[in-house]
Amino acid sequence: MTDLNLLICAKRYDGFISSSFHFHVGEVRVLRDTDRPLYEIKANLFKGLAHPYRIRVLEILSATEVASVAEMITATGLEASHLSQHLAVLRRYQLVTSERRASVVYYRLAFPQVADLLRVARQLLAEIITMSHEQLTSVEALPALPAAESERVK
Repeated sequence: MTDLNLLICAKRYDGFISSSFHFHVGEVRVLRDTDRPLYEIKANLFKGLAHPYRIRVLEILSATEVASVAEMITATGLEASHLSQHLAVLRRYQLVTSERRASVVYYRLAFPQVADLLRVARQLLAEIITMSHEQLTSVEALPALPAAESERVK
């Protein structure tokens, strides 16, 4: 083979930053997130939000300026190891920051826009639920249809 063309996507299972390598004989080119279309970068951001407990942690941090790991364990009911994994993902996606004070680790939102995003998502969900309820109500108000042929034969 005179020209070796390989595309390798190197990603962590949930990593925000991913790199693609395109190899030509004697050349390696790395595509960083800044080289990717914005919609791909946004999709990776939403991967960081894609778990109910991570959303819950962000909601807790949205309601207060700072929260300790112990406070979040109490509020979420998670085991420390599970909470730690979710916090690591949120840090990796740059949604939260942490600070150690003596033996206690505190977390806060990295950007106030994270709280705005959660608020907008809640409003959108409420509108979707309302619309679905209204559609269901309008379907229930329709006149009854005659029974199917198979039901009339019984």
